[in-house]
Amino acid sequence: MDNLKKTPVEARDPQERIKDFKEVSFTYTPEQAMAEAKRCLNCKNSPCVAGCPVGVKIPEFIKLIAEGKFEDAYGKIVETNGLPAVCGRVCPQENQCEGKCIRGIKGDSIGIGALERFAADRHREMKKDSGCSEKTANSDAKKLAKVAIIGAGPAGLACASDLADFGFDVTIFEAFHIAGGVLAYGIPEFRLPKSIVADEIEAIKKKGVEIKTDYVIGRIKTIDELMESGYEAVFISTGAGLPKFMGIPGEGALGTYSANEYLTRINLMKAYREDYDTPLMKFKKVAVVGGGNVAMDAARCARRMGAETYIVYRRSEKEMPARAEEKEHAKEEGIIFKTLTNPVEILEDENKRVRAIKCVEMELSDPDESGRRRPVVKENSEFEIEVDGVIMAIGSDTNPVIGNTTEGLETNKKGCIVADENMATTRQGIFAGGDTVTGAATVILAMGAGRTAAASIKEYIEEKHKK
Repeated sequence: MDNLKKTPVEARDPQERIKDFKEVSFTYTPEQAMAEAKRCLNCKNSPCVAGCPVGVKIPEFIKLIAEGKFEDAYGKIVETNGLPAVCGRVCPQENQCEGKCIRGIKGDSIGIGALERFAADRHREMKKDSGCSEKTANSDAKKLAKVAIIGAGPAGLACASDLADFGFDVTIFEAFHIAGGVLAYGIPEFRLPKSIVADEIEAIKKKGVEIKTDYVIGRIKTIDELMESGYEAVFISTGAGLPKFMGIPGEGALGTYSANEYLTRINLMKAYREDYDTPLMKFKKVAVVGGGNVAMDAARCARRMGAETYIVYRRSEKEMPARAEEKEHAKEEGIIFKTLTNPVEILEDENKRVRAIKCVEMELSDPDESGRRRPVVKENSEFEIEVDGVIMAIGSDTNPVIGNTTEGLETNKKGCIVADENMATTRQGIFAGGDTVTGAATVILAMGAGRTAAASIKEYIEEKHKK
């Protein structure tokens, strides 16, 4: 094999995969994984590790795969990452670890994400075949102190995993009926099977972490009431699940969804399955507004639900924040990209249902504060796209319930909780991290925040007990 070329990740045929929600990409075979791992230069300064928000020991686990020590490789990964099968599938490696890979200077970077996924999937397969289970925490072991985590998404799960390893008594309070956060309600089955999410969460629970679902903090109990009941520290990781809309005329038309609602109905409420009676409008033609990963997920779901699907994005494809792989898969599946296009109105029929989306053409000028070229409207460029559904995937905000019910907890003008580099908030003993602090970002950045918070909580409680 040419050492400059990455071992390709194979995928299902596009014409077959748009008919179902089965996973699109395949895991490396052992032979493919070892071949790819042997491309690694084992750099001494390991820039790939610096590019990983949770600090996975990348050259070490890759070396173990190259040697055929697959279970040891998995063990090396989970020293710092409690959700390896998830991260191997959904992390934007091209902008993080793989983006820092020295091998990528001349040729392709190492397929770090694909190798992480291989190690995790191999472990899961071997565990299932052997009938073995993950090590269960010693229930008789003395716990150091009680810590509450609000939200069972990536940040909360990463924090809980580390705190359990440190020896704390950890309880997660989750508003939904299942744990996982965006992993459960946001990312489609064809990118991240829910059985994998469930297995990774089960491994964290076996460390002694308790997860209480259907429990809305700020409504059932406040944070102050949690602390009064014996929790010595609290980590807020409620994410950013409040959808944004454009504020254009017609957004109230029947057939307009936020991406959050559309994806939740499909993923968490299983609207794509014949044996579930989830209410969801079936469309013939859909416009998905936005250019991020959420927009790609919504568009690819709509395609699988039988709709001709458009991505409507106001900048060019080059400026789209979505992963290159997601854009490529969307195109393969027949999704039509309408770039340099911005909606200005959703048009209704006589029954107040969506009948079209009115747009204007855009052109790019000088870069704005995001570093991307600013889109400006072309004069006299209005046109219509005939659709019966519109999905808004233009970002999301944090839910205000925690900020509104916790006195002294500072939030910024966007409603995000203010926290320092150690994830400490303006209230002593209360920490926060992930999307609830940064706004909508990536799974792995949220996990990195969770790990940082766990270390800070450990230090805070140990200092408190010294006094």
